[in-house]
Amino acid sequence: MTLLRRLFVTQPHDSTRSGEGPPLRRALGVPSLICVGLGTMLGGIFAAIGVGTLKAGPGVIASFLLSGLACFFVSLCYAELASMVPIAGSAYTYAYATLGEIVAWVIGWDLILEYGVSVAPIAASWSGTLQLKLADAHITLPQWAQVAHLSFSHGSLDMVHSQVDVLAIAIVVFLTALLAIGIRESAGANTTLVIVQVVAIVIFIGGLVGAIHPQNFHPSFPHGMPGVVAGAAAAFFAYIGFDTVTVASEEARRPARDVPIAVVGSLLLGAVLYIGIAWVTVGVVPWAHIDPNAGMTDAVRRAGNNPFVAWVTFIAVMAGTTTVMLTSLLGQIRIFYVMARDRMLPPAVARVNRLTATPLVPTIVVGLIVAILAGIVPIDIGIALTNIGTLSAFTIVCAGVFVLRTTKPFVDRPFRAPLGKVTAVIGAALCLYLMIGGLSGGTWLRFIIWFAVGMVFYVLYGYRHSLLNQPESRARTGGIV
Repeated sequence: MTLLRRLFVTQPHDSTRSGEGPPLRRALGVPSLICVGLGTMLGGIFAAIGVGTLKAGPGVIASFLLSGLACFFVSLCYAELASMVPIAGSAYTYAYATLGEIVAWVIGWDLILEYGVSVAPIAASWSGTLQLKLADAHITLPQWAQVAHLSFSHGSLDMVHSQVDVLAIAIVVFLTALLAIGIRESAGANTTLVIVQVVAIVIFIGGLVGAIHPQNFHPSFPHGMPGVVAGAAAAFFAYIGFDTVTVASEEARRPARDVPIAVVGSLLLGAVLYIGIAWVTVGVVPWAHIDPNAGMTDAVRRAGNNPFVAWVTFIAVMAGTTTVMLTSLLGQIRIFYVMARDRMLPPAVARVNRLTATPLVPTIVVGLIVAILAGIVPIDIGIALTNIGTLSAFTIVCAGVFVLRTTKPFVDRPFRAPLGKVTAVIGAALCLYLMIGGLSGGTWLRFIIWFAVGMVFYVLYGYRHSLLNQPESRARTGGIV
């Protein structure tokens, strides 16, 4: 087989290989799957609303609509592929079945930005919010245990002036233990937190409607269309997560039916809540003066700091960031599990523990790595890469639908994206538009470096050990699957 054909070898689109040991437990129905998506999505609004408003002004409402529109087309493509390939792995699996191994590796590597790396700053946000509330009760952690900050002096680590975010480490370790226990227990906890968060958001919107000042909506687009696009690129962070539903496909009771419903359903519910939050926040807070790190809390303060609404907002932030961490860790672990099952990563990563029915090794390893990152990496590091990594994943998913509609038009599709190729093209075009028009050159540079590091890993391990590169696979498929 030529090198080019080898790099773009694909898996059968209906492959259902399972990992070593017992299968994953099929315990999730539509409500639990929707909550998995919302669990990852809703917490992103707390980081996105302030930053998006500074970029777009009152036009941030249009920014949320633009990002939501892009994600809507992407969600239809995800739903179609999820119904055709009802196994874990999300965009990685879909790329492997449609565009080839090299593209699958690239997207699997990019998904680390969406799931794994993004947990660390969310943990720091969770810690910071809790510390602010503890401070109201005159409880303060030692200075060395408050935030993530590594200080260097003369080229070496300065232990005296360095700090570690102890609470961020603690919450990641706790959630890792919860995921190790089992998917049913994790899903139950996630569902409870999502319900709490949705109720809190509704109270936030209802409680602040009376404090809206119409003049805050003018001028509607102070930075013009470029500001709206930049705001949409920032607001996109809030939508990240609806695709997490697809990484739990092998734990869904009826994946071909339930996963597509949950993907689209979680996105639509999240979009409605986001637009409501954006409308109220911009109406209460003059956009140029909003706190980029705590936009909703700023709105509560400017509306009179009602104790009840303030506590409800605190609960929403804590519940939201917790569910983001829980479901993002779940997503990262399941993606590593599937990549190891394909031998793109060491096979030990794909072993399912017989007692917990979870991939225990990647759960513990990912949890420990993320806990370390949460403890020592400042909150802003890695955030910019999350959006570009996710947008690239979404673009590839849309391309996968386009390719399959062209090469295998008659394959059974339990769910078909309306207009097929047109939907795929619009979804990919909108994602590329947000990437090119809304993200900085520095973000692109960091993304290119990340891509280069991933290719080194692929050359050294994935390419050589890939299951499709083994003699038995080549003999059975004639070289191309």
